[in-house]
Amino acid sequence: MTTRTRVPALGAEGWFSDGDEPALLGRRCTTCGTYAFPKVDFGCPNPACVGVDFEEVPLSRRGTVWSYTDAQYRPPAPYVVPGGDGAEHEPFCIAAVHLEAEGLTIMGQVVSGVGIDDLTVGAEMELVVDVLFSDDETDHLVWKWKPVAPATGADGGAS
Repeated sequence: MTTRTRVPALGAEGWFSDGDEPALLGRRCTTCGTYAFPKVDFGCPNPACVGVDFEEVPLSRRGTVWSYTDAQYRPPAPYVVPGGDGAEHEPFCIAAVHLEAEGLTIMGQVVSGVGIDDLTVGAEMELVVDVLFSDDETDHLVWKWKPVAPATGADGGAS
């Protein structure tokens, strides 16, 4: 059996860790404690702070659905349809998940098989790393959100 190479998808290098307990990698201002994701160098996002020093930190792996929708259309490049050239676009769910400890809301795809009728605002979600697309020898990875427990669509759909 050939071992496939696992790499972050385009633009996601350094945004998350892979493994048994993956995490998004953010940063925290050492002056005021404000968190940011992604960890780009634009200064402290807290307008009341003038901090310029940051530490890389793993963010919480669990949060709650703040909002959600689905992608009925094929996203523009560099998105690659799973299955490669010629494959049909299959709609997928996107969730904005609030991380309480950090005060951040992070958008991400939801794992395959979970649609908008399966989610509710406030449902608990957990971060996973999953394959966005594969080529001959490489799996290109992104973070996705996975319901912690089966959610019900009691609120009637997308929020």
